[in-house]
Amino acid sequence: MKTNKMKLIISLSIILFLFFTGLNMYMSYINIRQTVESSVGERSLEAAISIANSMDVETYKRFLNNPVENEEYWKIRHDLNDAREKIGALYVYTLAVDNPKVSYGMIVGLPPGTKEDYPIGVECTVPEQQVKEAYEGNTFITKSIYDSTYDVTYISVGAPIKDKENQIVGFLGIDMNIDTLKETRAEVLKNSLAIFAFNGFLVLAVVLSFLFMQRWYQKVVIEEVASTEDIYQAELKGLIASVSSVRHDFINHVQVLHGLLKIGHYEQALEYAASLSHEVKTIETLHLDIEHPGLSVFLQTKKLSAQNYQIDMDLSISDSQFEKIKTLDLIKILANLVDNAIEATILLPEEQRRVKITCHSEHNHYYFMVKNTGPKIKNKEQIFDQGYSTKELMGKTRGQGLFIVKEIVHQYNGTIEVDSTERETMVKVMIPIQ
Repeated sequence: MKTNKMKLIISLSIILFLFFTGLNMYMSYINIRQTVESSVGERSLEAAISIANSMDVETYKRFLNNPVENEEYWKIRHDLNDAREKIGALYVYTLAVDNPKVSYGMIVGLPPGTKEDYPIGVECTVPEQQVKEAYEGNTFITKSIYDSTYDVTYISVGAPIKDKENQIVGFLGIDMNIDTLKETRAEVLKNSLAIFAFNGFLVLAVVLSFLFMQRWYQKVVIEEVASTEDIYQAELKGLIASVSSVRHDFINHVQVLHGLLKIGHYEQALEYAASLSHEVKTIETLHLDIEHPGLSVFLQTKKLSAQNYQIDMDLSISDSQFEKIKTLDLIKILANLVDNAIEATILLPEEQRRVKITCHSEHNHYYFMVKNTGPKIKNKEQIFDQGYSTKELMGKTRGQGLFIVKEIVHQYNGTIEVDSTERETMVKVMIPIQ
């Protein structure tokens, strides 16, 4: 099962690694391509505007009146070819735009005798959207255009040619080669090796972090389960001891009743049975109306234990689920405090044995208090230290309970106070509701 799980994690990691690396490379290429296109387009448009403003517009108008390869045609063609060579463009040419869909090339700036000559009035490849912009009298910049015939990628820009009266007589177009994008693609792939390595490290770190967190969580769960089992077993042993004590007392009571009846002391037997009935009714009142299920079971167990030791136990519990504190931590706190209180109280005569437990939820904090009759605690500052105990004379290994309580309370940024006099001891725990 674990092997399959690891295979799944590794497979998903590789898929994520390849996906994010590919996405990174693609986005880098797109961003650079857009930057290159935008930069080339802006520079080419500036050149187109400059060339359009410096053209011999009157000569060009005479050509338009008679659009054939005449003297005016060759003069304009020569000027456009000079401009093409200076700016390193594929083509510099004039356009006629008389509709919003199609433009026509009039004069293409190429040297005489060029094989790829273009006739006057040839339909141009400027896209319809940019033709419409030109028809409205605006400059235009196309997106990249691929020419499969010449295996070249270029963008076209255009600027209006205006006469002295500021009337548009045509458009000056420039086709600029952007095949440098192929080099850009190779550069992106080269630079992406670093991104590839970084993403690989990132995915590996994520996988290792996941595995570490999973192991840590499993360890925490195992520790909490073990702690819960310890508390459960301790409470179960207490219940068994209480039941055994009640059973032992029951046998004694039956023997006493049998003896009284056998010797004919019927009135004394009736009085004895009445007192037993009262004790049974007292045990029946152990059911507690407490919202928190774990706390309810815990307090019922301690109530039974207190009755077994003839301890007067008073409970004051508010209607709260105490949801901001784990049930396990809540029981750990109260179990250690109540057990200490019971152990201190049973040393007193029965009529002096009293324990009070308070669990309240107030405005911004939880309030827990355990108060018991008993001797004064000396060295209050040391009782929360690990290994320190006030019960060493009883011959038991002590000193962990209150240390555990302090650690749990501090985890919740709470406080714990001890007030001890010659007659009673009170421990108060305050935990903020966060």
